[in-house]
Amino acid sequence: MLKDLQTLSADDMEGRLVGTPGGARARAYVVDRFKASGIAPLGASYEHPFAFTSGRGGAATPRTGVNVLGVIRGTRTPDRYIVITAHYDHIGVRNGAIFNGADDNASGTAALFALGDYFTANPPAHSLIFAALDAEEAGLQGARRFVADPPVPLEQLLININMDMIGRDANNLLYVVGTHTQRFLKPTIEHIAAAANVTLRMGHDNPDEKGVEDWTRASDHFPFCEAKVPCLYFGVEDFENHHKATDKYETMTHDFYVRVVQTMVVAVKTFDDRGVTR
Repeated sequence: MLKDLQTLSADDMEGRLVGTPGGARARAYVVDRFKASGIAPLGASYEHPFAFTSGRGGAATPRTGVNVLGVIRGTRTPDRYIVITAHYDHIGVRNGAIFNGADDNASGTAALFALGDYFTANPPAHSLIFAALDAEEAGLQGARRFVADPPVPLEQLLININMDMIGRDANNLLYVVGTHTQRFLKPTIEHIAAAANVTLRMGHDNPDEKGVEDWTRASDHFPFCEAKVPCLYFGVEDFENHHKATDKYETMTHDFYVRVVQTMVVAVKTFDDRGVTR
């Protein structure tokens, strides 16, 4: 897993900006690792291209992103799905500096492969969709396209579990966002937190909390929330490295990252075992 993280955040990926050669190299790596992890393509291909525009008015520019989608079929309820998302794009090269995006979000992307390995060896009851999404940095475009043109009917989605920036925290603290408005998810999160190898804390989702950023709209879970699919976002407070050239593999909290991904295995397994009751 650490090798995957290192590879995705290496200089030759050129910051994985959507629509660039670096982004294409990252996508090819994701496809290869999906295959190796036992994740089958969702549909005819792993790659699901989509068009979008960035900018406004006359300055709007047509662009293309590509989501990478795979599936592990459930053994008991294969027509119900847990959607596990992580965006693989980052912000590219700026003024000659490569923004490697190790935490944001090579960390979440590499975790998809580890989860694939685990659930291939330990088949889930529900089907699991693995979605490496593109163009998150351009306005959650990959997630928006997934929801607007879903590969399976939205009503068959049990929950979205989104991982974005899960790899660096000196205080052993991982946040889960979404229980403030989806209180029916709190008992399951409390159960997961009790078994977690890190401190798992609910928060960053109350707009009335003073001095605390509200992450409700901050990552790829939000389009799922808008579509009334239960959704959770797991991430860290990596403020000092966010969208900085210091977000490198070498500056990650490697032991913490491994324990976070172990916690994500527990989270997915718990929702697979318990389901979601509103």
